[in-house]
Parts: sequence; structure tokens; C-alpha cells
Amino acid sequence: MLKKRIIPCLDIKNGKVVKGINFERLTNIGDPVEYAKMYETQCADEIVFLDITASYEEREIIKDIIEKGAKELRIPLTVGGGIRTLEDFRSILKSGADKVSINSAAVKKPNLIKEASKEFGSQCVVVAIDGKRDEKGNFKVYIKGGRENTGLDLVQWAKKCEELGAGEILLTSMDADGTKKGYDIQMTKEIVENVRIPVIASGGCGSIKDIVDVFEKTNCDAALVASLFHYKEATIDEVKEELAKNNISVRRIEK
Repeated sequence: MLKKRIIPCLDIKNGKVVKGINFERLTNIGDPVEYAKMYETQCADEIVFLDITASYEEREIIKDIIEKGAKELRIPLTVGGGIRTLEDFRSILKSGADKVSINSAAVKKPNLIKEASKEFGSQCVVVAIDGKRDEKGNFKVYIKGGRENTGLDLVQWAKKCEELGAGEILLTSMDADGTKKGYDIQMTKEIVENVRIPVIASGGCGSIKDIVDVFEKTNCDAALVASLFHYKEATIDEVKEELAKNNISVRRIEK
């Protein structure tokens, strides 16, 4: 049985970690590298840095953060936000990231998934998908930080990403994001059952029980967590202890 991963996510704006609700109302909460180091000592399996400004002007700031993070962390580092070209991939990986996450650019230029997978290996290519129910209850794909409905069917897009060479899908429920009411089990389950590549569940985690639930009720490979850890409502060690009690296999890291 594959061990489930716990992945803290750090949304970064102007070089600082921020947190919001439904992709809005952002609060500045601290230094990303310090947070990442703290999570590594708590047995995080990976770290995700998301540059939510996603502008070229901010790119030098995020590159500096990646370089510092890569020097101080032993666990894998995924970086996303504003990645538009193969050159962006190359730059982020050269700065020290292990994986690169793309979202809007993947929808606008699907071939970028194929090109990046071919050049850097599928293990480096994470496609982030933001999903939301429409008025009929169907799951649709959103881009531009959740501001634009592409009209794409969520499941079909996830399958297309796999076909093109994505190594992993980072699935965020916009309906659940920041609400602390739990992961979107239905959405996560639909994607997991339709692709063979690993799926990271994201959006809505408010308690350790929510993490237990998403692993018990879906076959996702990892859970992305932000507020629960950022506001010190739980540690990663505590989460893994509870998962182990529920017979969910997790990786323990020697400190």
C-alpha cells in the first residue's frame, strides 16, 4: 500500500505567506522558508509554494525564496503560480524546486504539459486544477485564481492532463477552499476514480478529522493543508498519529 502524504501549502504574495477564504480576503502570516522548515521538522512529506501574485515582477522574489528553501529543506518542493512557458519551468527547477505546478497555462496551452513532461520528466509536472460546481451541480474548471470559468468539464480535463503527460494532479475545490468545512469528497472521488496518476486533495481542511475522512472516503494520494497548520491548530505529527490510529499508512520521517 502506498503511504499517504501530508503536504503543507504556502500561498505567497510579495514574499510572504498569506491565507484567505474562497481565494479572497488575504491575510499576511509570515516568512515562507521559516514555515517550510518548521513543517519539515514536523514530518511533512513535501512542501508547496504557490506564488499567487503570479507576475513577472514578483518572479525574482519567488526565485530567491525557492533557492533559500531548496538549500534548507530535504523534502521535495513544488512551486506554482504564473508558470507560462518551458523557460519558466527551467528557471524554477534550476532555482531548486523538485516539481512545477501549472494551472491557467495548462488550459490555455495544453501542449505545455506534453513539452514539459518530455523535457523534464512527468514526475516534475503537476497540473493544478481548480474546480467548482455550476448551477446544475456539474464540476467545471476555473482559471486565473478562480476568476474565470473555462466551461471545461473537470473529469474530462483531468483525464486529458494525464494523457498529455502530467505526473500528478493538485485538485482544489473552490467551493470548499478556506471554509474549514472539510474536503470536497465527491469532487475528489470523481477525479481519483477517473485517472491513474496521483491526486492531491486540496481546499477546505479544518480539522484532523477532515484529513482522515478524505483518505478513508477517497483513494487520493495526498492531502494539501494550509490554515490548520499555519494557525497552529494541529501539527503534522499529530495528523500522522491520528491517521495511523485509523490504519491509514503514512510515512514517518526520521528527525
